[in-house]
Amino acid sequence: MNQVAEKEARVVNGFVGLALVLLAILGGGAMFVLGIYYEVWPIFAAGLLLVLVGVLGANGLVAVQPNQARVLTFFGSYAGSVRRSGFWYVNPFTAKKRVSLRVRNFTSERIKVNDADGNPVEIAAVVVWRVAESAKAVFDVDDYEQFVGIQSETALRGLATRYPYDSAGEERPSLRENPEELANALRLELEERLQVAGVDVIEARLTHLAYAPEIAQAMLRRQQAQAVVSARRLIVEAAVGMVEDALRGLSERGVVELDDDKRAAMANNLMVALTSEQSVSPVVNAGTLYGG
Repeated sequence: MNQVAEKEARVVNGFVGLALVLLAILGGGAMFVLGIYYEVWPIFAAGLLLVLVGVLGANGLVAVQPNQARVLTFFGSYAGSVRRSGFWYVNPFTAKKRVSLRVRNFTSERIKVNDADGNPVEIAAVVVWRVAESAKAVFDVDDYEQFVGIQSETALRGLATRYPYDSAGEERPSLRENPEELANALRLELEERLQVAGVDVIEARLTHLAYAPEIAQAMLRRQQAQAVVSARRLIVEAAVGMVEDALRGLSERGVVELDDDKRAAMANNLMVALTSEQSVSPVVNAGTLYGG
């Protein structure tokens, strides 16, 4: 595809153009009246022609606001863009399309898509963008605003299919646990997709992420089970360290002589006491360690 390269249009000061337009209209009007009054028809015709020139010339006056551009076409050919804010005079026979260069937001609808593990999820994003090249936005795509919307949703779907919703303890990025990485990946993909339209992507972030309603309860129970398992694993690891410290301390201080059987029994009792979810009641043993 042949892309249009943006170029600056030729302009002159708008007030100079306005003065020439007014001079043509007022001067032509005076000649028109004099021609009729004195019945000098050449002057009448010249005045009429001058008025028509002034009226047509007024079409060349254009005001450009900050962060706005005017794309000019002359009988179907691209004649340049006016990006400098101010009051200007351009070729009056050009068509002038206004293009906003201001920063805009696009918020996608919540779409349902399967993640990398095949689980249906609902996802939505907000894209902050602006037109960087007005000529591409006008000539290289049919409707650049609609183009941004469609490409944003397409990129969002592609992103969701490449990542799982939750890594479930695995060493891989996920939609829920790596928001910064996903935002950067989405922005880079959108920049590549929207370059053809002359659009610059400033930021792209997820605004909604959830399991689809039909599996939300099941996935919530799975997450709760994983949380319980992780918590129990942490408790057991901590309890093992405490038992090791306790047995080592008893041996180093000579409080009690422990053989292998006694060490195993004491470790078992300590592990039960430390990992039990219920309160442990102490038992006073008046005999040996084995209750004899």
